[in-house]
Amino acid sequence: MKIGYVLPVVLAFTSLANAVELHQVIVRIGTDGLDMVPLTISNSGKDGLSCNADFAHWYSGGVATVEPGKSAHVELWFDPKTGTFTILNDKRENLPVERLWCGLSGRAYATRVQIALDRTDVAKGMRAVSCGMEQGSLACR
Repeated sequence: MKIGYVLPVVLAFTSLANAVELHQVIVRIGTDGLDMVPLTISNSGKDGLSCNADFAHWYSGGVATVEPGKSAHVELWFDPKTGTFTILNDKRENLPVERLWCGLSGRAYATRVQIALDRTDVAKGMRAVSCGMEQGSLACR
């Protein structure tokens, strides 16, 4: 392919690109000013559960594995100033939770169901859900 054909195409696409402005990100560490809202996830089904959190549209991580008939506890924190639920990583950095969900182990994403979090959980000081199969699909209530 001749450079005479490639160069105009490359230049055409570069004009569509937007510049990215980088900003310093300050990562909150610790729990000062946060309210603890422990989450208990119980598995009432016959299959294991894999529970995950989406911390950003590009990053997620496992938060609990729950065997049938068992429960798992997840340490959630709530920032009353921003209305954000967070989970601490191993460095005690706050990871804001965009979405929390569970699915059947081995096919968690395909069978996932979202666990809703809201301010009423904070007022109660806890959140408890039980997950199991209902009418052919996983439900967490």
